[in-house]
Amino acid sequence: MTGTSPLDNPDGTKPGLAAITSEEDRAAARELIEKVATKGRGPKTGYDRDEFGYAWADNADDIPYARNGCDTRNDILQRDGTGLKYRDGSDCVVMEMTIFDPYTEKTVDWQKADASEIQIDHIMPLSYDWQMGASRWTDAKRKQISNDPLNLLAVDGSMNSSKGDSGPSSWLPPTRKIRCSYAVRFAQVALKYDLPVTAPDKATMLDQCA
Repeated sequence: MTGTSPLDNPDGTKPGLAAITSEEDRAAARELIEKVATKGRGPKTGYDRDEFGYAWADNADDIPYARNGCDTRNDILQRDGTGLKYRDGSDCVVMEMTIFDPYTEKTVDWQKADASEIQIDHIMPLSYDWQMGASRWTDAKRKQISNDPLNLLAVDGSMNSSKGDSGPSSWLPPTRKIRCSYAVRFAQVALKYDLPVTAPDKATMLDQCA
């Protein structure tokens, strides 16, 4: 199994997502999750993916990998994949790689010809962000959370599709041992962007690290 504990990856620049197992780390995880504020989920009125900028834009500000000449999707494939092969003449566009999906524990030999087999999950979904307060943000801040590696993980495409815009109380990764780590990453994004979560979502998150 590959990946990094979210407790050791506060900016999201280290690969993957590893399980949190020790009692000490699980206590630290609960302490972090406890800091997240709660409120009810607002209406989805006005939400559109484009409100968070052009998909995988390289021109967000003040986040890792921004303005490095490579779009966000390829940045995350490079971070999370191994055995990378690039398009001829490019040090950005990933054509082939091997990737371990922590949600399913599947190892996937991926090729760009089957692009949707691996998708980039927004840990804290964009429409969830919108309903919890991002509808009132500037365009620049919405572009940040959409492209911030802390909020992004390369995973099995069907997992990303099944999750939709669910919070943790209605969707968790099928691999149980990764659920505390998932809850921590969700909390890290919420805290960085000063977003609340719903009370049921926070309770679920704490339960994963009990």
